[in-house]
Amino acid sequence: MDALTRITPHIWQLPFPVGHVYLVALTDGGFAAVDTGIPGSAPAILDALDRLGGGPAALRQIVLTHHHLDHMGSAADLVAATGARVLAGALDAPVISGARPEPPLDLVPGERVVHEGVMAGLTAGAMPPLRHVGVDTPLHEGDTLDDWPEPVRVLHVPGHTEGAIALHLPGSRLLFPGDIIATDPTGSRVLLGPFNVDRARALASFRRLAALDDVDTVCVPHGVPIRTGARALLAAATPESDWR
Repeated sequence: MDALTRITPHIWQLPFPVGHVYLVALTDGGFAAVDTGIPGSAPAILDALDRLGGGPAALRQIVLTHHHLDHMGSAADLVAATGARVLAGALDAPVISGARPEPPLDLVPGERVVHEGVMAGLTAGAMPPLRHVGVDTPLHEGDTLDDWPEPVRVLHVPGHTEGAIALHLPGSRLLFPGDIIATDPTGSRVLLGPFNVDRARALASFRRLAALDDVDTVCVPHGVPIRTGARALLAAATPESDWR
């Protein structure tokens, strides 16, 4: 059974070896999932919802920060099981639906070995094939999300993918950065997320998120969530040198 970690009174982390999922309690009694893990993760997500007191029908929203398979991988299965709506960045929607292929990655040398290792590990783990899914609500810079327990600002943060988004909750000083921001396994160092389609734009998006004044908690998809000291960790980051 995967452990659930409570981040705030309304947000829980469901950790996975590759690509964490976050569950958010909505004001209508349902839940939103921020990302969905790799293909095959749906049973663990549904089990987590059950432990939080919601059956499959309680999943109302699936918010995808971007189109990579460790984020959208189980969205189609979850939609089939729950009827949830899918929300994602408008520029990533055609890739998520399968109407457009993934663009090539802009890898620096240090990322190539890591990327090969990750993909080999997923293949060795007998990961089910990726199923595409339609996006019900394309999201843009400045959009808000319905039924969340506090206001949410959608930020377009291109570079990791063309349509990557972050979710900023100023009221609780919390950020879902997508893969623009990662942490090391100890959570003591902030990194630029690897495997970007445009490293220069990803660096600019990183700097934009790092400059937000009202962020104390960063719910990263890879690494350890930042629960304290976020401002200092973000200020100390050196993303230009990461993965080289």
